[in-house]
Amino acid sequence: MTSTPIRILRGPGGEVEVEGPYDGFAASVLARAGFETYPTLRGQWVRLPFDLGRTWENDRATWAADMLTAARYNVDLDPDLRSGPPGTSVPPSAPHRTKAAMKAQPTRRGSRR
Repeated sequence: MTSTPIRILRGPGGEVEVEGPYDGFAASVLARAGFETYPTLRGQWVRLPFDLGRTWENDRATWAADMLTAARYNVDLDPDLRSGPPGTSVPPSAPHRTKAAMKAQPTRRGSRR
């Protein structure tokens, strides 16, 4: 890791993109948050998909920044992308489990696997 931050910002065309040095692990965190990677003549262009709404983009950008920060990366998130106070975001698509799903389920007799 370098001291140069990974920057998550809204580009001149309105897209949310990533600039700066990142390694394979940071790329996997960004991909998990919904960022897509495209090859360019000068390297890689990492951005969120277009036209999914500013709220969705802000949530994903904040989540990615929080996860990278938790992994001890130096991250610079554009203040306009922050969806809430630092450290309060949760994954927007996190599955919610019910208490029934957390209990051991009884096995049926005679069932085939």
